[in-house]
Amino acid sequence: MGKVTWKGGTMINPLPALLVTCGARREEWNMLTVAWAGTICTNPPMCYISVRPERHSYPLIVANMEFTINLTTEEMVRATDWAGVRSGAQYDKWKETGLTPLSGEMVSSPAIEQSPLSIECRVKEIMHLGSHDMMIADVLCVRADDRYIDPATDRFSLDKAKLIAYSHGQYHGLTDSLGHFGFSVRKK
Repeated sequence: MGKVTWKGGTMINPLPALLVTCGARREEWNMLTVAWAGTICTNPPMCYISVRPERHSYPLIVANMEFTINLTTEEMVRATDWAGVRSGAQYDKWKETGLTPLSGEMVSSPAIEQSPLSIECRVKEIMHLGSHDMMIADVLCVRADDRYIDPATDRFSLDKAKLIAYSHGQYHGLTDSLGHFGFSVRKK
């Protein structure tokens, strides 16, 4: 077995398959599929998304300096893909995907009712990097679907939501748990 050297590229996979919602007014609310995203900091809570400037949603995010990240599930996979390959300039993505917008709690952009977790964000900085601009944001509010909260322990069980990930052009389910943080050093 050996290693082959390839030209540098975007090979970090899998990635989250997210629906990012944006727009300040109901008539302009839109969504786009984003896989280039992640956590930056715990305290203060911060994250980022990377978006191509030519995307229909890009000027909506820049104008309002906010967006909402919505995690996606196996039930949402068709809508997630559809929202990524069709433009909000030509389609009403809410109507076409059947997803339901919810007014934001701390931002103007909507959340998606069907999402198990929605993260409301305010853009702090935009880094112009090349094909994509990275939007670094403060997390203002996290909205969790109460179906995944155990009332006895108040524990949020996101693993039960059947999240999806994106890897090399394919969507994958994340249903098998292989261990928990610290399991390798836990005393028996």
